[in-house]
Amino acid sequence: MSDNSNPTTRIPFPPGYRASGVLLHVTSLPSPYGIGDLGSAALTWIDRLQEAGQSWWQVLPLGPTGYGNSPYQSLSSFAGNWLLISPDGLISDGLLRASDAAGQSFPETAVDYDAVTSFKHRLLETAWTNFSAGAARDLKPAFDQFRNEQAHWLDEYALFRALKAKYHGVCYLDWPGDLVRRSSAALAQARRDLASQIDRVRFAQFLLFRQGERLKEHAHAKGVRLIGDLPFFVSPDSSDVWANPELFLLNEQGRPGFVGGVPPDYFSSEGQLWGNPVYDWEVIRRTGYRWCIDRMRALLAHVDLIRLDHFRGFAAAWHIPAGAPNARSGQWVPGPGAEFFSAVQRDLGALSFIAEDLGLITPDVRALRDQFQVPGTRVLQFAFDGHPDNPYLPHNYVSNTVVYTGTHDNNTTRGWFEELPDDQQQNLWHYLKRPKGDPGEAAPALMHLAWSSEAALALAPLQDVLNLGADARMNVPGRLEGNWRWRYTEDMLSAAAFQWLRDLTITSNRSPVAQPKLFSPPTTEVTP
Repeated sequence: MSDNSNPTTRIPFPPGYRASGVLLHVTSLPSPYGIGDLGSAALTWIDRLQEAGQSWWQVLPLGPTGYGNSPYQSLSSFAGNWLLISPDGLISDGLLRASDAAGQSFPETAVDYDAVTSFKHRLLETAWTNFSAGAARDLKPAFDQFRNEQAHWLDEYALFRALKAKYHGVCYLDWPGDLVRRSSAALAQARRDLASQIDRVRFAQFLLFRQGERLKEHAHAKGVRLIGDLPFFVSPDSSDVWANPELFLLNEQGRPGFVGGVPPDYFSSEGQLWGNPVYDWEVIRRTGYRWCIDRMRALLAHVDLIRLDHFRGFAAAWHIPAGAPNARSGQWVPGPGAEFFSAVQRDLGALSFIAEDLGLITPDVRALRDQFQVPGTRVLQFAFDGHPDNPYLPHNYVSNTVVYTGTHDNNTTRGWFEELPDDQQQNLWHYLKRPKGDPGEAAPALMHLAWSSEAALALAPLQDVLNLGADARMNVPGRLEGNWRWRYTEDMLSAAAFQWLRDLTITSNRSPVAQPKLFSPPTTEVTP
């Protein structure tokens, strides 16, 4: 555990730190198996980042996805997405033959989730059958150790997934009542009836974690660190809520009494109704925030730094009565505030976080962020409304900031510029003190602004590095289908783009050479 008496262990970026990186979700990597995974393409991607002088790779949440394939609606805060398991890794381990993974073709530039899920389910069934029959015997001690060390979340998650499969994927609230209420007798019977299926789920998580460990080791060997993403709320249909109902404000039927969202604003007259159950912070506080801290610790086993999505929820969250037609009828309810982050610091040492402090940010949110010196977030696509005090304009940054050209929720910068009103296009060129340019110049211009800014860390989605248009967008908020599918192919990666990125990084003094040393990684042991 880090030494809390040393101020440099409390924050990710020490004074004078300047670095850069690329935002790219694992699913977007190239692969012959229909979806990016933790195999050779991920290792090659890290090599490419290192060659381009980049210090960071940011990914989206890594949990198992549910409805809509959104990484922000995970079935568990602790488990990983089994679709990210590399078939090639299973072949190397002796769990599959090459022929097991052959003979199926997938789209190269988009994920077909239905096809990939069916394909990988079959592969994992085969791998489990082979393992149970004695293949890869050398993995058994490691598997047993994994089961024991991760039992605090793994056992409930594996049972949840086995039950979800038994009841054809419906929400757990539609299971038989004794399972919803978690009757001891019903749970014990389910564990007996579904023992083999439960072990298959555990085995898939073991394989995924094993491949993840190799990836993190490779990244560190190359001088690349990893940024993960932790949603503030959890999915209403998750093992988190099912296994820990006391931590949420639920009614007598186990259903949310209130759900999360944000109030009406300039962008939405009805606000945003997310539907996630909200926390019972008083109950969580009495536990010493253990579940929340364990949730962070679990992710820090795989990454070096966490982007805290919806950071403002730690100060206050918008609670909407369940069943409300929109978010207008909500109210602000205080979050755990400074007490929570003090508890995290005592337990984990380093506060290895980035605050996603976008949207309606009030003084109490800024005060909480600054009290613990958590870097804030700035997005350049929000900067050019013509107001010089716009907080997203680079001249308004402080150094303890992470700047993005755009995020997973934004259009690509080229696509954004093409949709921008003429006056805001002109604001961009005026800010740059240069003549009006065409759409192909927008992404390089914003990257140059980000890299040359005072922000400690500058990040751009790969789509902006490659100067791609709107058809490469990852997500459109509010659209229920068709998101999270974009992938790149090796043919898209030009040597010129990565040489330009390397040159920009060097001239902006963001090269990893001679940067101040970062904090030591926190412990990943589970609190007894």
